[in-house]
Amino acid sequence: MSRVVLAMSGGVDSSVAAHLLLQAGHEVVGVFMRHGEQSPAVCATSDAAHTKSSTLPQLSVVSRLDHKQGCCTAADAEDARRVSDRLGIPFYALDLNDEFGRIMDYFVAEYARGRTPNPCVQCNNWIKFGKLFDYADSIDAEYVATGHYARLEERDDGPALLRGVDASKDQSYVLAGIQRGLLKRMLLPVGGYEKSRIRELAAGIGLNVAEKKDSQEICFVTQGRYDEFVKRRLRESRDVSSTADRSGEIVTTTGEVVGHHEGVDGFTVGQRKGLGVALGKPVFVVSIDPDTRRVVLGERSELDRSELTASESNWLIEPPTEPMRCEAQIRYNSAAAPATLEPQGEGRFQLRFDSPQQGVTPGQAVVCYAADDAARVLGGGWIE
Repeated sequence: MSRVVLAMSGGVDSSVAAHLLLQAGHEVVGVFMRHGEQSPAVCATSDAAHTKSSTLPQLSVVSRLDHKQGCCTAADAEDARRVSDRLGIPFYALDLNDEFGRIMDYFVAEYARGRTPNPCVQCNNWIKFGKLFDYADSIDAEYVATGHYARLEERDDGPALLRGVDASKDQSYVLAGIQRGLLKRMLLPVGGYEKSRIRELAAGIGLNVAEKKDSQEICFVTQGRYDEFVKRRLRESRDVSSTADRSGEIVTTTGEVVGHHEGVDGFTVGQRKGLGVALGKPVFVVSIDPDTRRVVLGERSELDRSELTASESNWLIEPPTEPMRCEAQIRYNSAAAPATLEPQGEGRFQLRFDSPQQGVTPGQAVVCYAADDAARVLGGGWIE
């Protein structure tokens, strides 16, 4: 029987993942990762869980919060604890506030540079499959599992990461940054199921989270808009003066000045609403220049891009050294598009799309799937 550390968010997916792992004969240790802005207080596990897990080290406790906070509230921790009690597995909470500060610093720095960050991808790379593996090693657990909708399959060249069966819930995009060497120690129990079936399983075993809504929020942006969060963090930063002028011009692609803004962190490529200007027709942010602090607006067609360059690549196959065909996905909720990948060395690669793509956004992850097996993740990088 293998010991498995399972990331439990208090949602239906990770809860059913625990059930499926137990059915498969694993010893499951549930872990809730606390990584918001509030300071820790108390979230106790049951006596039964402590008794069963007496050989495991005691961990930090998590806080009770007074308001909704995406996927790591005290209410979520309580849901995860109740599920653990119901299933009879030990449950612990890791206090990762300090570690998660790195995610928030990255988020703010990217917006301040006129780029659009993807904190959920970095959270998987740095925390969920970083610190969680550290904890697994500390308790001699062979595997780490999550409730992501993706699959793992053994191939001739080793473990392969594949899209989840439920195309509408597939989360392979956000897992493309995982180190290749970790795939052999990962388990993704729900990836072979439709979401509706997961809810049926939860109801069938009497889990109170069977109809719980999926989190749609960035967990550390607890109040207000993203740009307000960025401005507040910049004011609090010792490295950025609260009086620094970050304002600039809003211009059209022809160079006409049509407005002014208070900071490029309030904009993202492809944005249409909240631009602060009215031109009598739909316009979109087509580019952001952090050096001149100019936000450039144009028509939808001016968002078209036929190629992109990415850096900081991570490959789940042998790193490509020659041009190759692939299917490239530029956002979590976009469809993959046929493209030719050309390695450029030093962790960089270029993608040339067969047809122009809209919304190629610096700072976002681009994930490459196999041209002859569109479910398989090859790897990816960060759009420059």
